[in-house]
Amino acid sequence: MRHFHRTHCSPDRVLEIADAFFPSLALARTSVQPRARAFSGPLGTLTLKIRPEGGHATIIEVDTDQMGESRLDRNVKRFFVQVHRVEDPASSLEAAY
Repeated sequence: MRHFHRTHCSPDRVLEIADAFFPSLALARTSVQPRARAFSGPLGTLTLKIRPEGGHATIIEVDTDQMGESRLDRNVKRFFVQVHRVEDPASSLEAAY
């Protein structure tokens, strides 16, 4: 499944959040792109790509190897909520699953 999120956090900050959020998954840095990560574990594999988008926005793209709404996909959505909270600490956005 493919997910994406737009944020105002810097790409380096998003990578820091991703490394902290997915500690239980084995980290394998991709050598093709410096702002990309590949995580794999018992829930599946995900590929995280981060790129700046015109001005001050950052696009986060996540691809998983799971079909439908898997547990890994829910964790990706929780990661997006975590990124949003770093950007806006007063936010009370909660994942409803």
